[in-house]
Amino acid sequence: MALRAWTSKPDLSQNVLHFLQTLLRDYHPRDFTVELWDGTRLDPEAGQFNVFTWRINQPAGLRAAISHANQVTLAEAYINGEFDVDGDITAVFPLGDYLLNKRWSTAEKLRLGAMLLALPSSKSSHVERPGTKLHGRAHSKDRDRKAVTYHYDLSNEFYSLWLGEEMVYSCAYFKTSEDDIDSAQRQKLDYICRKLRLQPGERLLDIGCGWGGLIIHAARNYGVHAVGITLSEQQYQLATERIQEAGVAERCQVKLLDYRDLDEAAAYDKLVSVGMVEHVGEGMLPAYFRQAYRLLRPGGVFLNHGIGRAGNRSRPERPTFTDVYVFPDGDLVPIGTMLQAAEEQGFEVRDVENLREHYALTLSRWLRQLEDHADRAREIAGEVKYRIWRLYLAGSMYYFQTGRLDLCQSLLVKSQNGRSGMPLRRDDWYTG
Repeated sequence: MALRAWTSKPDLSQNVLHFLQTLLRDYHPRDFTVELWDGTRLDPEAGQFNVFTWRINQPAGLRAAISHANQVTLAEAYINGEFDVDGDITAVFPLGDYLLNKRWSTAEKLRLGAMLLALPSSKSSHVERPGTKLHGRAHSKDRDRKAVTYHYDLSNEFYSLWLGEEMVYSCAYFKTSEDDIDSAQRQKLDYICRKLRLQPGERLLDIGCGWGGLIIHAARNYGVHAVGITLSEQQYQLATERIQEAGVAERCQVKLLDYRDLDEAAAYDKLVSVGMVEHVGEGMLPAYFRQAYRLLRPGGVFLNHGIGRAGNRSRPERPTFTDVYVFPDGDLVPIGTMLQAAEEQGFEVRDVENLREHYALTLSRWLRQLEDHADRAREIAGEVKYRIWRLYLAGSMYYFQTGRLDLCQSLLVKSQNGRSGMPLRRDDWYTG
């Protein structure tokens, strides 16, 4: 381990370096550099290529993050600027897992604790946690609108920097791992339409339509009459503009509306919801699927696309970074829980497909584009928001890669006396 010290106060930096050497003693391979506020460095292990540099800007930030050692405090050290990560930020997450999951002996805890107590305590102010601004009953209409507004009304321009031409904020569909994000998103939109087997003249409802990408695609390419609903003012405004620009306003519209306020029994031939079920909440899943069932005509089909917690993982015991800073009131439940709720409301499950590898690829493209537009992203949203979204995209990518999160498309049918209307084969899904 090569050390360089360029400071007039070597004791503090040397103490921190000694603490880090002890903390990381059993972490292998250590393929990253640690650099302290004064330039002191801990180089990678011999023979390891440097993948990223962990910059510790404030010793007090290190003390606060390690003392509490949970996902949120580690993340806060980064979003507050007490830590920086230069290089491949996705590579920092195995280190995070190590720090959160390492089981220390009593002697090791006492030794490390004494070292931490020798560091300065933090006096810096932390960013305000958005969850503290939400009041009222969880998943009430008013609170859901506030949660959605917090995330999606950040700025249309901010999202346009990294989402791609289609402005689709959900898992893309890749024919090969080399596909660009715009091609993969168009492939996803068409794949959904083929799964639904849309036909000209049918009525399609998109619950949580975002910026209108799917309803525009379906109206333009499949001749359906498409309605999209969203709770986001900014999404509603831009989706309306995009519908006009696409020339499909006679067959396509978007409404600023909660799905629970739709009063159109058996009005739609097909339903789709892409990336909205994560906001519903486990306790509200029966109401969500009951409303979808009511809106569908007999023989209708509902494609529900959403992120779920892997079934072998228990619910986190404390709020995660994403809960606190990205999706307040978001709730990721296993696919089995979702399907049970759908079946209990009368739906027949016809197909379930896990596309988690596709979401890892999607997130890799988004992260690269966000980092490529970092300066403009900071101008629009500020340094803290840029850091939050960079960390969120990277962490989500890691969770999909490691199988902790799933991305499932479920095809549900409102069958009539056992007649599902489904063909015997699915060849048509894969011919596009």
